[in-house]
Amino acid sequence: VALETADFMVRELRTAEGGFASALDADSDDGTGRHVEGAYYVWTPAQLAEVLGEEDAELAARYFGVTREGTFEHGASVLQLPQQESVFDADRIASVRERLLAARDGRPAPGRDDKVVAAWNGLAIAALAETGAYFERPDLVEAAGAAADLLVRLHLDDHARLFRTSKDGRAGAHAGVLEDYADVAEGFLALASVTGEGVWLDFAGLLLDHVLTRFRDDSGSLYDTASDAERLIRRPQDPTDNATPSGWTAAAGALLSYAAHTGSEPHREAAEHALGVVKALGPRVPRFIGWGLAAAEALLDGPREVAVVGPALSDAATRGLHRTALLGTAPGAVVAFGTEGSDEFPLLADRPLVGGSPAAYVCRNFTCEAPTTDPERLRAGLNS
Repeated sequence: VALETADFMVRELRTAEGGFASALDADSDDGTGRHVEGAYYVWTPAQLAEVLGEEDAELAARYFGVTREGTFEHGASVLQLPQQESVFDADRIASVRERLLAARDGRPAPGRDDKVVAAWNGLAIAALAETGAYFERPDLVEAAGAAADLLVRLHLDDHARLFRTSKDGRAGAHAGVLEDYADVAEGFLALASVTGEGVWLDFAGLLLDHVLTRFRDDSGSLYDTASDAERLIRRPQDPTDNATPSGWTAAAGALLSYAAHTGSEPHREAAEHALGVVKALGPRVPRFIGWGLAAAEALLDGPREVAVVGPALSDAATRGLHRTALLGTAPGAVVAFGTEGSDEFPLLADRPLVGGSPAAYVCRNFTCEAPTTDPERLRAGLNS
C-alpha cells in the first residue's frame, strides 16, 4: 500500500517544479457532463466487464471488492485490497490492474490544486525517501530530493524562515507556522538518513533553531504561530494530532531526532518538555495524539542511533548494513551513513571500519555497543 501510494503521489500530485500539489478535487466529470464525487476512481461491475471482459471482470470484482450494491454511492465501489492476496493469480491480477489503470487514465481527471504547502511536502519527502529506501526504488528517493530542493529554493529565505506556500514557482506571502517548520525538518532528517547527505541535517537544524527561538515561550510550551507573527487575541496552541500530526507533536519528534543525530541537549530537552502533553492526552484521547505517542515511545527507547561506516552505497556490504539499519523496528531510530573519517554527521566521528570492512554502530546518547559487520546481528540489535 505504501508503494502504491508513493507511485500515485509522484504520478498525480507532482508539480512541474518538483513539489507536490496540495489536493485533488473529490468530484470530476462522470463522462456525461455531470460532476460526480469519486467518478474518477470508483467502478461498477458493468464498467469492469466493459474493460476486462466477463471472466477477468469477475476476478477483479472478487479481488477489489466491487459489488452489485456498491460500497460507495450510486452502486459504485471503491477498489479495496483483499485480505488474502496470495490466493489470487499474481500475473492475472497484474494484467487486470494495468488495464484498469489505462482505462481510468482515459476518464476526465479531477481538478488539482497546485498550491505547494511546506508542511505537507515535508511529510511527503519523509514518506517518499523511506519508501524508496525500503523497496529499493531510487526514483522515489530522487522525487523526495527534488521536493526538498524546491523547499530550499522557494520556501526558505536568507534567514532560513519558511514561507508556507508556493505556486507555479513563486513563493506565497504567508509565513510558515509551527507545522511547516516541524514537518519540513522531519522530511529533511529522513532524507539525510536515506541519502547520507549531511546537508539535509544542517537544513533541519536551521529550521529547528527557529522552533526553539520563535515558537516557544519562557516555560517551554509550543505555539502554532511565531512570536513575531501577527498578534492575535489568543496565540493558537493545539497539540492534538488528526489526519496529519499537530505542529506541537511533529516538532517534538523532529527535535528528538535531531538531538539523536547531533547530541544537542537543548533540542532533546525541548523535545522532552513538549512530550509532556502525551501524558495528559494519551490515556484520555489516544486517537488524537498518535504522533505524540510514537515520539514518546522513541524517547523511552533512547532513541537508538545507528552509524553505518563504509564506502559508497555502490558497495554491497555497505548497502546491506545501511538498508538493514533503515528497516530496523527500534522506535524512532536515526541512521547516519558515511565514509570513514567523514564529517557529514556527528554520529560518524571516531567510528572506524572494522578489520577494513564496513561496520555499523548502535548507540544511545552517543554511547555505542560493539560494532558489527554482520547485517543479521545488526537486525537483531535493532528489532529487540
